[in-house]
Amino acid sequence: MAAASAFSLLLALLLLPTAAPARAASVSLPALPLSTSSRWVVGADGRRVKLACANWASHLEPAAAEGLARRAVGDIAARVAAMGFNCVRLTWPTYLATNATLASLPLRWSLERLGMLESVAGVRVNNPALLEMPLIDVFREVVSALASKDIMVILDNQMTTPGWCCSKTDGNGFFGDKYFDPDEWLKGLSAMAKIFKNTENVVGMSLRNELRGSNQNISLWYRYMQLGAEAVHASNPNVLVILSGLNYDKTLSFLLAKKVGISFTGKLVYEQHWYGFSDGGNWEFQNQNDVCGMVIDSIRTKGLFLLQQGWPLFFSEFGFDMSGTHIGDNRYLTCFLSVAAEMDLDWAIWALQGSYYIREGILAYDESYGLLSWDWCTARNPSFIKRINSLQSPFQGMTVYISHYQS
Repeated sequence: MAAASAFSLLLALLLLPTAAPARAASVSLPALPLSTSSRWVVGADGRRVKLACANWASHLEPAAAEGLARRAVGDIAARVAAMGFNCVRLTWPTYLATNATLASLPLRWSLERLGMLESVAGVRVNNPALLEMPLIDVFREVVSALASKDIMVILDNQMTTPGWCCSKTDGNGFFGDKYFDPDEWLKGLSAMAKIFKNTENVVGMSLRNELRGSNQNISLWYRYMQLGAEAVHASNPNVLVILSGLNYDKTLSFLLAKKVGISFTGKLVYEQHWYGFSDGGNWEFQNQNDVCGMVIDSIRTKGLFLLQQGWPLFFSEFGFDMSGTHIGDNRYLTCFLSVAAEMDLDWAIWALQGSYYIREGILAYDESYGLLSWDWCTARNPSFIKRINSLQSPFQGMTVYISHYQS
């Protein structure tokens, strides 16, 4: 199918929530390991592999994947596959890899120290084998559960200290901040890369989420991102190395003047974030088309230009209020999905989790951006799942890799 006609078909599906959806593709792993060819991610057989991912948080205070008190980990992995996603961007805090006390803490103790006895009881019912397991092994088990459903995993270093991301003043924002020691960060990246060196479905590592704060510095960005990329590649040459930008991962414009200098090729990917609240424009009260055009121009200047220069760009976070009642978010979503269809972007939606053990001091916090409901049992917005199914398989680029369709 020609790209133009494919875009016309997909755009029709995306703009009409009630339209009959394309059937979700069943998930199967592509030929691994992955690499890059111009702006595309490709498999070992040279065919394009589209990253159609969901973010799954595992970096908050308990330092464990959210939802283990709600559903069996295998059931959650199965739900990811059933919704048509081929990939999970699994977050982790640096201390999980560098602090032996935290890494060896049993999941039960991690929850109990935070006063979450109900969550302990929930894990005992839904994931009893994980309850006394050290946190680093719980993380491994989540990756393994995803592997059992042929789901690729991108490991995302979200924070140094376990907790909600992100604030400009949380001490985790930029190299040299209170909790962001570059040497410890490099040690953590190397350790995590080594842990999963022989884990086939771990296909990429994102070096740091949403760099931010008053200490941001382009010179230090180049210095440490290059060191981080080299550290990951030296420890695990199979994975894609994914670099985020500045200003909450909205800005990569400095790459126009200077490229990243690294010793390896065929593994480098950039990432950018795009939310309705992140790039200017009043989606609720201004003309929707005008705002969309303005924001796209901004996004292009800040990072989208990389595709035209032949670099892979992964929109590793986008998201919206899944209730469907937020007018501004609904308009932003239409704009994002239209661009994602036209340019056949790689992407990861925030977020899989329907609720958290604890977030910002609130127990059982409801995630309004969550694909799953508060209890993790159903899709929060089934009509969105139907819309996003249209964007989960590639239709541009190298000879494409497309999963077999379910009957």
